[in-house]
Amino acid sequence: MGWPQRLAALLLLLFLAQCTWVISRQQLSTDDYRFARCGREMWENPSPLAGYFTSCGNLNGDGTFGYRVAGLPLTAQRLVLLAVDKLRSPENRLYASGSLNGSTWEARHELSSVKFLLHLPFVLFALWLGAGLWWVARRLFGNEGGFFALALYCFCPEIVRYSVSPNNDVLAMWGLYGLVYTAMGVAHAMQGPRHKWRPRIALLIIALGLTAAAHLLAAMVGFVAAVIFMMYLAERRRSYVMQTLIFSAVGSLFVLFAFYAFRLQAFSYVFTGGSARFWFSLLPMKIFFTQPANAAITIAFFVAAVLFVGVPRCRYFGNTAPLLMAMALFPLVTTQTVARPWLWALPFLFTFLGGVFADILETRYRKLFLTLTGLILVTQAALCITVLNSISRQS
Repeated sequence: MGWPQRLAALLLLLFLAQCTWVISRQQLSTDDYRFARCGREMWENPSPLAGYFTSCGNLNGDGTFGYRVAGLPLTAQRLVLLAVDKLRSPENRLYASGSLNGSTWEARHELSSVKFLLHLPFVLFALWLGAGLWWVARRLFGNEGGFFALALYCFCPEIVRYSVSPNNDVLAMWGLYGLVYTAMGVAHAMQGPRHKWRPRIALLIIALGLTAAAHLLAAMVGFVAAVIFMMYLAERRRSYVMQTLIFSAVGSLFVLFAFYAFRLQAFSYVFTGGSARFWFSLLPMKIFFTQPANAAITIAFFVAAVLFVGVPRCRYFGNTAPLLMAMALFPLVTTQTVARPWLWALPFLFTFLGGVFADILETRYRKLFLTLTGLILVTQAALCITVLNSISRQS
Protein backbone atom coordinates (compact mmCIF):
# COMPACT_ATOMS: atom_id res chain seq x y z
CA MET A 1 0.00 0.00 0.00
CA GLY A 2 1.29 3.42 -0.96
CA TRP A 3 0.64 6.61 0.96
CA PRO A 4 -2.64 7.37 -0.90
CA GLN A 5 -4.08 4.01 0.15
CA ARG A 6 -2.86 4.44 3.73
CA LEU A 7 -4.40 7.91 4.00
CA ALA A 8 -7.70 6.68 2.57
CA ALA A 9 -7.65 3.78 5.04
CA LEU A 10 -7.05 6.25 7.88
CA LEU A 11 -10.09 8.30 6.86
CA LEU A 12 -12.22 5.16 6.69
CA LEU A 13 -10.95 4.07 10.12
CA LEU A 14 -11.99 7.45 11.51
CA PHE A 15 -15.42 6.93 9.98
CA LEU A 16 -15.61 3.46 11.54
CA ALA A 17 -14.58 4.89 14.91
CA GLN A 18 -17.36 7.48 14.74
CA CYS A 19 -19.96 4.86 13.87
CA THR A 20 -18.76 2.42 16.53
CA TRP A 21 -18.87 5.13 19.20
CA VAL A 22 -22.43 6.03 18.21
CA ILE A 23 -23.55 2.40 18.23
CA SER A 24 -22.04 1.85 21.69
CA ARG A 25 -24.32 4.59 23.05
CA GLN A 26 -27.48 3.42 21.29
CA GLN A 27 -30.42 1.49 22.68
CA LEU A 28 -32.25 -1.10 20.61
CA SER A 29 -35.39 0.38 19.07
CA THR A 30 -38.62 -1.10 17.75
CA ASP A 31 -37.24 -0.76 14.21
CA ASP A 32 -34.19 -2.75 15.24
CA TYR A 33 -36.37 -5.57 16.54
CA ARG A 34 -38.51 -5.49 13.39
CA PHE A 35 -35.50 -5.71 11.07
CA ALA A 36 -33.93 -8.46 13.19
CA ARG A 37 -37.12 -10.53 13.51
CA CYS A 38 -38.17 -10.30 9.87
CA GLY A 39 -34.62 -10.71 8.60
CA ARG A 40 -34.15 -13.89 10.62
CA GLU A 41 -37.47 -15.20 9.33
CA MET A 42 -36.20 -14.76 5.76
CA TRP A 43 -33.13 -16.88 6.51
CA GLU A 44 -34.58 -19.40 8.97
CA ASN A 45 -38.33 -19.67 8.47
CA PRO A 46 -39.56 -17.88 5.35
CA SER A 47 -43.24 -18.74 5.80
CA PRO A 48 -44.40 -17.90 9.35
CA LEU A 49 -47.88 -16.81 8.23
CA ALA A 50 -50.02 -18.41 5.61
CA GLY A 51 -49.94 -16.37 2.41
CA TYR A 52 -47.19 -14.00 3.58
CA PHE A 53 -43.43 -13.92 3.09
CA THR A 54 -42.67 -12.97 6.72
CA SER A 55 -44.59 -11.78 9.75
CA CYS A 56 -43.88 -8.28 8.41
CA GLY A 57 -46.10 -9.13 5.44
CA ASN A 58 -44.83 -9.32 1.88
CA LEU A 59 -42.69 -6.18 2.27
CA ASN A 60 -44.32 -4.68 -0.78
CA GLY A 61 -43.38 -1.21 0.39
CA ASP A 62 -39.84 -1.94 1.56
CA GLY A 63 -36.82 -3.71 0.15
CA THR A 64 -35.78 -7.12 1.44
CA PHE A 65 -32.05 -6.35 1.25
CA GLY A 66 -31.95 -4.44 4.53
CA TYR A 67 -33.83 -7.17 6.40
CA ARG A 68 -31.53 -9.89 5.12
CA VAL A 69 -28.44 -7.87 6.03
CA ALA A 70 -29.81 -7.26 9.53
CA GLY A 71 -30.84 -10.86 10.10
CA LEU A 72 -27.82 -12.68 8.68
CA PRO A 73 -25.35 -12.09 11.58
CA LEU A 74 -27.99 -13.13 14.15
CA THR A 75 -28.86 -16.26 12.19
CA ALA A 76 -25.17 -17.07 11.77
CA GLN A 77 -24.56 -16.71 15.52
CA ARG A 78 -27.56 -18.94 16.25
CA LEU A 79 -26.20 -21.65 13.94
CA VAL A 80 -22.75 -21.39 15.55
CA LEU A 81 -24.28 -21.78 19.03
CA LEU A 82 -26.18 -24.87 17.91
CA ALA A 83 -23.11 -26.33 16.19
CA VAL A 84 -20.94 -25.81 19.27
CA ASP A 85 -23.63 -27.27 21.51
CA LYS A 86 -23.77 -30.46 19.43
CA LEU A 87 -20.10 -31.04 20.24
CA ARG A 88 -21.02 -31.45 23.91
CA SER A 89 -22.20 -34.72 25.36
CA PRO A 90 -26.02 -35.15 25.30
CA GLU A 91 -26.39 -34.66 29.04
CA ASN A 92 -24.42 -31.37 28.93
CA ARG A 93 -26.17 -29.78 25.94
CA LEU A 94 -27.71 -26.39 26.63
CA TYR A 95 -30.19 -26.25 23.77
CA ALA A 96 -31.37 -29.84 23.39
CA SER A 97 -34.96 -28.70 23.71
CA GLY A 98 -34.39 -25.03 24.38
CA SER A 99 -35.40 -21.86 22.64
CA LEU A 100 -32.69 -21.99 19.99
CA ASN A 101 -34.48 -25.00 18.52
CA GLY A 102 -37.82 -23.33 18.97
CA SER A 103 -39.38 -20.37 17.24
CA THR A 104 -37.31 -17.91 15.31
CA TRP A 105 -37.39 -15.00 17.73
CA GLU A 106 -37.50 -16.91 21.02
CA ALA A 107 -33.71 -17.12 21.00
CA ARG A 108 -33.11 -13.40 21.29
CA HIS A 109 -31.99 -13.68 24.92
CA GLU A 110 -29.39 -16.35 24.09
CA LEU A 111 -27.78 -14.21 21.37
CA SER A 112 -25.05 -11.84 22.52
CA SER A 113 -23.91 -8.43 21.23
CA VAL A 114 -27.16 -8.09 19.32
CA LYS A 115 -26.77 -4.34 18.98
CA PHE A 116 -23.41 -4.58 17.22
CA LEU A 117 -24.37 -7.63 15.16
CA LEU A 118 -27.44 -5.76 13.97
CA HIS A 119 -25.87 -2.37 13.23
CA LEU A 120 -22.30 -3.03 12.13
CA PRO A 121 -23.23 -4.70 8.79
CA PHE A 122 -24.73 -1.42 7.62
CA VAL A 123 -21.57 0.41 8.73
CA LEU A 124 -19.54 -2.04 6.63
CA PHE A 125 -21.64 -1.25 3.56
CA ALA A 126 -21.09 2.46 4.22
CA LEU A 127 -17.33 1.78 4.48
CA TRP A 128 -17.50 -0.17 1.22
CA LEU A 129 -19.21 2.78 -0.44
CA GLY A 130 -16.60 5.17 0.97
CA ALA A 131 -13.81 3.04 -0.49
CA GLY A 132 -15.62 2.95 -3.84
CA LEU A 133 -16.15 6.71 -3.75
CA TRP A 134 -12.43 7.26 -3.12
CA TRP A 135 -11.47 4.85 -5.91
CA VAL A 136 -13.77 6.52 -8.45
CA ALA A 137 -12.83 10.09 -7.48
CA ARG A 138 -9.12 9.32 -7.37
CA ARG A 139 -9.25 7.57 -10.73
CA LEU A 140 -11.08 10.53 -12.28
CA PHE A 141 -9.51 13.49 -10.48
CA GLY A 142 -6.28 12.32 -8.87
CA ASN A 143 -5.29 12.03 -5.21
CA GLU A 144 -6.47 15.48 -4.15
CA GLY A 145 -9.95 15.06 -5.60
CA GLY A 146 -10.25 11.55 -4.14
CA PHE A 147 -9.23 12.62 -0.63
CA PHE A 148 -11.49 15.68 -0.63
CA ALA A 149 -14.51 13.61 -1.70
CA LEU A 150 -13.77 10.84 0.80
CA ALA A 151 -13.16 13.25 3.70
CA LEU A 152 -16.49 15.00 3.11
CA TYR A 153 -18.18 11.60 2.99
CA CYS A 154 -16.55 10.38 6.21
CA PHE A 155 -17.40 13.54 8.13
CA CYS A 156 -20.94 14.00 6.86
CA PRO A 157 -23.31 13.69 9.85
CA GLU A 158 -26.15 12.34 7.69
CA ILE A 159 -23.97 9.52 6.37
CA VAL A 160 -23.04 8.58 9.93
CA ARG A 161 -26.65 8.88 11.13
CA TYR A 162 -28.06 6.40 8.61
CA SER A 163 -25.05 4.06 8.69
CA VAL A 164 -25.56 3.12 12.35
CA SER A 165 -29.10 1.75 12.13
CA PRO A 166 -30.83 -0.90 10.00
CA ASN A 167 -32.39 0.65 6.89
CA ASN A 168 -32.57 0.16 3.15
CA ASP A 169 -31.47 3.69 2.26
CA VAL A 170 -27.77 3.07 2.97
CA LEU A 171 -27.93 -0.07 0.83
CA ALA A 172 -29.78 1.79 -1.94
CA MET A 173 -27.15 4.54 -1.80
CA TRP A 174 -24.38 1.92 -2.01
CA GLY A 175 -26.08 0.07 -4.86
CA LEU A 176 -27.04 3.12 -6.91
CA TYR A 177 -23.55 4.64 -6.84
CA GLY A 178 -22.02 1.33 -7.86
CA LEU A 179 -24.66 0.78 -10.54
CA VAL A 180 -24.07 4.12 -12.25
CA TYR A 181 -20.29 3.85 -12.34
CA THR A 182 -20.39 0.16 -13.28
CA ALA A 183 -22.57 1.14 -16.25
CA MET A 184 -19.95 3.70 -17.25
CA GLY A 185 -17.28 1.02 -16.93
CA VAL A 186 -19.27 -1.28 -19.23
CA ALA A 187 -19.55 1.53 -21.80
CA HIS A 188 -15.79 2.09 -21.69
CA ALA A 189 -15.16 -1.66 -21.97
CA MET A 190 -17.22 -1.72 -25.16
CA GLN A 191 -14.42 0.20 -26.85
CA GLY A 192 -12.15 -2.81 -26.32
CA PRO A 193 -12.26 -6.55 -27.08
CA ARG A 194 -15.48 -8.40 -26.37
CA HIS A 195 -14.00 -10.88 -23.91
CA LYS A 196 -13.62 -7.96 -21.46
CA TRP A 197 -17.31 -7.13 -21.61
CA ARG A 198 -18.62 -10.20 -19.82
CA PRO A 199 -17.21 -9.64 -16.29
CA ARG A 200 -18.42 -6.04 -16.25
CA ILE A 201 -21.85 -6.94 -17.60
CA ALA A 202 -22.13 -9.63 -14.91
CA LEU A 203 -21.20 -6.99 -12.32
CA LEU A 204 -23.82 -4.65 -13.80
CA ILE A 205 -26.50 -7.36 -13.42
CA ILE A 206 -25.59 -7.90 -9.78
CA ALA A 207 -25.45 -4.15 -9.06
CA LEU A 208 -28.88 -3.57 -10.62
CA GLY A 209 -30.39 -6.56 -8.80
CA LEU A 210 -29.00 -5.59 -5.39
CA THR A 211 -30.11 -1.98 -5.84
CA ALA A 212 -33.62 -3.15 -6.70
CA ALA A 213 -33.60 -5.39 -3.62
CA ALA A 214 -32.82 -2.32 -1.51
CA HIS A 215 -35.28 0.04 -3.19
CA LEU A 216 -37.06 -0.27 -6.51
CA LEU A 217 -37.01 3.49 -7.20
CA ALA A 218 -33.22 3.60 -6.82
CA ALA A 219 -32.87 0.80 -9.37
CA MET A 220 -35.19 2.58 -11.81
CA VAL A 221 -33.27 5.85 -11.51
CA GLY A 222 -30.00 3.96 -11.92
CA PHE A 223 -31.28 2.13 -14.99
CA VAL A 224 -32.37 5.38 -16.68
CA ALA A 225 -28.99 6.96 -15.81
CA ALA A 226 -27.21 3.90 -17.22
CA VAL A 227 -29.09 4.26 -20.52
CA ILE A 228 -28.15 7.94 -20.84
CA PHE A 229 -24.51 7.65 -19.79
CA MET A 230 -23.82 4.47 -21.75
CA MET A 231 -25.35 5.93 -24.90
CA TYR A 232 -23.08 8.94 -24.48
CA LEU A 233 -19.91 6.96 -23.79
CA ALA A 234 -20.33 3.94 -26.06
CA GLU A 235 -19.93 6.01 -29.27
CA ARG A 236 -19.45 3.48 -32.11
CA ARG A 237 -20.87 0.62 -30.02
CA ARG A 238 -24.21 2.23 -29.18
CA SER A 239 -26.09 -0.55 -30.97
CA TYR A 240 -24.99 -2.92 -28.19
CA VAL A 241 -26.09 -0.69 -25.31
CA MET A 242 -29.80 -1.53 -25.27
CA GLN A 243 -29.09 -5.24 -25.74
CA THR A 244 -26.74 -5.13 -22.76
CA LEU A 245 -29.19 -3.21 -20.60
CA ILE A 246 -32.15 -5.45 -21.46
CA PHE A 247 -30.06 -8.51 -20.63
CA SER A 248 -28.97 -6.82 -17.38
CA ALA A 249 -32.57 -5.98 -16.46
CA VAL A 250 -33.70 -9.57 -16.97
CA GLY A 251 -30.76 -10.88 -14.95
CA SER A 252 -31.44 -8.38 -12.15
CA LEU A 253 -35.03 -9.66 -11.89
CA PHE A 254 -33.61 -13.10 -11.19
CA VAL A 255 -31.39 -11.62 -8.44
CA LEU A 256 -34.39 -9.81 -6.96
CA PHE A 257 -36.48 -13.00 -7.19
CA ALA A 258 -33.81 -14.80 -5.15
CA PHE A 259 -34.23 -12.24 -2.35
CA TYR A 260 -37.85 -13.43 -2.08
CA ALA A 261 -36.67 -17.06 -1.82
CA PHE A 262 -38.10 -17.69 -5.32
CA ARG A 263 -41.64 -17.34 -3.97
CA LEU A 264 -43.74 -15.93 -6.80
CA GLN A 265 -46.61 -14.62 -4.68
CA ALA A 266 -44.36 -12.48 -2.49
CA PHE A 267 -42.27 -11.40 -5.47
CA SER A 268 -45.36 -10.16 -7.32
CA TYR A 269 -45.85 -7.42 -4.73
CA VAL A 270 -42.67 -5.75 -5.99
CA PHE A 271 -44.70 -4.62 -9.00
CA THR A 272 -47.97 -3.81 -7.21
CA GLY A 273 -46.84 -2.36 -3.89
CA GLY A 274 -46.19 1.19 -5.12
CA SER A 275 -42.69 1.44 -3.67
CA ALA A 276 -41.46 3.28 -6.81
CA ARG A 277 -44.09 6.01 -6.71
CA PHE A 278 -42.50 9.42 -6.33
CA TRP A 279 -42.99 13.15 -6.71
CA PHE A 280 -40.77 16.21 -6.52
CA SER A 281 -40.02 18.58 -3.67
CA LEU A 282 -37.16 20.96 -2.86
CA LEU A 283 -37.75 20.60 0.87
CA PRO A 284 -35.22 17.74 1.44
CA MET A 285 -32.53 19.75 -0.35
CA LYS A 286 -33.38 22.85 1.65
CA ILE A 287 -33.24 20.96 4.94
CA PHE A 288 -29.89 19.34 4.15
CA PHE A 289 -28.11 22.50 2.99
CA THR A 290 -29.49 24.69 5.77
CA GLN A 291 -28.54 22.42 8.67
CA PRO A 292 -25.66 23.94 10.68
CA ALA A 293 -23.98 20.51 10.86
CA ASN A 294 -23.62 20.56 7.06
CA ALA A 295 -22.39 24.16 6.85
CA ALA A 296 -18.96 23.34 5.40
CA ILE A 297 -20.49 21.04 2.78
CA THR A 298 -22.91 23.81 1.83
CA ILE A 299 -20.06 26.29 1.40
CA ALA A 300 -18.10 23.77 -0.67
CA PHE A 301 -21.12 23.19 -2.92
CA PHE A 302 -21.73 26.92 -3.39
CA VAL A 303 -18.06 27.47 -4.34
CA ALA A 304 -18.05 24.43 -6.65
CA ALA A 305 -21.26 25.56 -8.39
CA VAL A 306 -19.78 28.99 -9.09
CA LEU A 307 -16.57 27.44 -10.40
CA PHE A 308 -18.48 24.93 -12.53
CA VAL A 309 -20.44 27.72 -14.19
CA GLY A 310 -17.58 30.20 -14.48
CA VAL A 311 -14.52 28.07 -15.24
CA PRO A 312 -14.59 26.12 -18.54
CA ARG A 313 -12.03 23.54 -17.41
CA CYS A 314 -14.45 22.37 -14.70
CA ARG A 315 -17.19 21.51 -17.20
CA TYR A 316 -16.53 18.05 -18.56
CA PHE A 317 -18.17 14.64 -18.26
CA GLY A 318 -16.35 13.56 -15.09
CA ASN A 319 -17.83 16.50 -13.17
CA THR A 320 -21.11 16.83 -15.04
CA ALA A 321 -22.28 13.22 -14.58
CA PRO A 322 -22.27 13.19 -10.74
CA LEU A 323 -23.78 16.69 -10.69
CA LEU A 324 -26.65 15.53 -12.90
CA MET A 325 -27.22 12.52 -10.64
CA ALA A 326 -27.27 14.69 -7.53
CA MET A 327 -29.65 17.17 -9.16
CA ALA A 328 -31.95 14.32 -10.22
CA LEU A 329 -32.02 12.64 -6.79
CA PHE A 330 -32.26 15.57 -4.39
CA PRO A 331 -35.80 16.65 -5.44
CA LEU A 332 -37.25 13.12 -5.40
CA VAL A 333 -39.66 12.17 -2.62
CA THR A 334 -41.44 8.84 -2.34
CA THR A 335 -45.21 8.99 -1.90
CA GLN A 336 -46.03 5.37 -1.00
CA THR A 337 -43.13 4.43 1.25
CA VAL A 338 -40.68 6.15 3.56
CA ALA A 339 -37.39 6.53 1.68
CA ARG A 340 -34.67 9.16 1.42
CA PRO A 341 -33.54 9.74 -2.18
CA TRP A 342 -31.67 12.86 -1.01
CA LEU A 343 -29.35 10.50 0.91
CA TRP A 344 -28.68 8.53 -2.28
CA ALA A 345 -27.55 11.81 -3.88
CA LEU A 346 -24.74 12.49 -1.38
CA PRO A 347 -21.99 10.25 -2.86
CA PHE A 348 -22.58 11.86 -6.25
CA LEU A 349 -22.46 15.31 -4.64
CA PHE A 350 -19.13 14.54 -2.98
CA THR A 351 -17.74 13.17 -6.24
CA PHE A 352 -18.70 16.42 -7.98
CA LEU A 353 -17.09 18.50 -5.23
CA GLY A 354 -13.91 16.42 -5.38
CA GLY A 355 -13.70 16.89 -9.14
CA VAL A 356 -14.23 20.66 -9.18
CA PHE A 357 -11.82 21.33 -6.33
CA ALA A 358 -9.20 19.06 -7.90
CA ASP A 359 -9.49 21.03 -11.15
CA ILE A 360 -9.15 24.42 -9.51
CA LEU A 361 -6.15 23.22 -7.47
CA GLU A 362 -4.29 22.79 -10.76
CA THR A 363 -4.59 26.49 -11.60
CA ARG A 364 -2.53 29.47 -10.47
CA TYR A 365 -5.00 29.90 -7.59
CA ARG A 366 -3.81 26.67 -5.99
CA LYS A 367 -2.58 28.19 -2.71
CA LEU A 368 -5.84 30.08 -2.14
CA PHE A 369 -8.04 27.06 -2.80
CA LEU A 370 -5.73 24.69 -0.95
CA THR A 371 -6.27 26.83 2.13
CA LEU A 372 -10.02 26.92 1.50
CA THR A 373 -10.08 23.14 1.05
CA GLY A 374 -8.26 22.62 4.35
CA LEU A 375 -10.61 24.97 6.20
CA ILE A 376 -13.67 23.22 4.77
CA LEU A 377 -12.43 19.79 5.83
CA VAL A 378 -11.39 20.88 9.33
CA THR A 379 -14.68 22.69 9.86
CA GLN A 380 -16.80 19.80 8.61
CA ALA A 381 -14.87 17.30 10.75
CA ALA A 382 -15.37 19.47 13.83
CA LEU A 383 -19.09 19.86 13.12
CA CYS A 384 -19.54 16.13 12.60
CA ILE A 385 -17.74 15.18 15.80
CA THR A 386 -19.75 17.80 17.69
CA VAL A 387 -23.10 16.30 16.70
CA LEU A 388 -22.16 12.63 17.25
CA ASN A 389 -23.87 12.63 20.63
CA SER A 390 -27.13 13.87 19.16
CA ILE A 391 -26.85 11.28 16.36
CA SER A 392 -26.66 8.49 18.96
CA ARG A 393 -29.88 9.77 20.55
CA GLN A 394 -31.78 10.17 17.27
CA SER A 395 -30.72 6.98 15.48
